[in-house]
Amino acid sequence: MKFNKVALSIACAAGFTVAGAAAANADTVTVKAGDTLSQIADENNTTVSSIQSLNSLQNIHLIFPGQKLVINANNGDAAVSTQQSAQTTQQSAQTTQQASQQQTMQTTQQAVASSSEQAARDWIASRESGGSYTAQNGNYYGKYQLSSAYLGGDYSAENQERVANSYVLNRYGSWANAKSHWLQNGWY
Repeated sequence: MKFNKVALSIACAAGFTVAGAAAANADTVTVKAGDTLSQIADENNTTVSSIQSLNSLQNIHLIFPGQKLVINANNGDAAVSTQQSAQTTQQSAQTTQQASQQQTMQTTQQAVASSSEQAARDWIASRESGGSYTAQNGNYYGKYQLSSAYLGGDYSAENQERVANSYVLNRYGSWANAKSHWLQNGWY
């Protein structure tokens, strides 16, 4: 019985080593605020479709600051099969996306907590909809007049707040920067 446990432990350790070797053979970048997938691809001599495939990205227009993206999977480890490498990459990408989304939510909550950020957010909402979660203007809806596509059919106040915070932080870095853009251009 002890032999079986030892054999199982060795097999698990070997599996983690192979998975670690596959991950070690991949080049990654960390997304910064304002980065786009095409910009990252250009800077790293690769293509958007390659990055999308390596990271199992559903939407190439939705990346988050702090997210780690695999940009080049080297094939130097002959012991790792293509299928195992793809599964490891996909699992790693999903874990990275989940961690990035949690980090984005924490960053969002911290940014909104700031009184100047709250004031800028309230100012934009006032200009966009008078603060109404049900305001409509063509394809734009809600308190922050977000595109219906951004809201994904969920028009709840919670989703509007979550999507608006994500949009503003990814595009401008802060609500104060979004307000400055609004003042210069009449939109954010």
